[in-house]
Amino acid sequence: MKNKLYLLLLTVFAAACAQHQTPQQILNPKAAVRQVLAEQAACWSQGDLECYMQGYWQSDSLLFVGSRGLTYGWQQTLDNYKRSYPDPAAMGQLTFDVKEVEELSAETVLVVGKWHLGQEAAKGDLEGHFSVVFRRFAEGWKIIADHSS
Repeated sequence: MKNKLYLLLLTVFAAACAQHQTPQQILNPKAAVRQVLAEQAACWSQGDLECYMQGYWQSDSLLFVGSRGLTYGWQQTLDNYKRSYPDPAAMGQLTFDVKEVEELSAETVLVVGKWHLGQEAAKGDLEGHFSVVFRRFAEGWKIIADHSS
């Protein structure tokens, strides 16, 4: 009886904490952030920047560090992407090569890797490195800081 009560309480607690998260997002943060990156790559490769941006924290406090310096805010980051990649032909096929995934806490994960835009991009092959910090929110894992070069 004690085990059943413990299991019931654990289940209720997990459900309350999780809100909209799947069991995979709760139990395996590394897999969850990899899934976000996979979804972003698919959105980008379909030419859908708004879909791609769903992986980011929709906040004025989102930090993006790129070759042009610091950008703050979800909307400003999207606007910058739209200026740099005005149409799907300019975007090409995005892939990520994840090198490191490190849980910094129960609520934050650091990912380091390489990004690559395939030959289909109007600008030709492009690639660089990135580090992103994910934070767990009620709606799932979101990037709160991105440094891409």
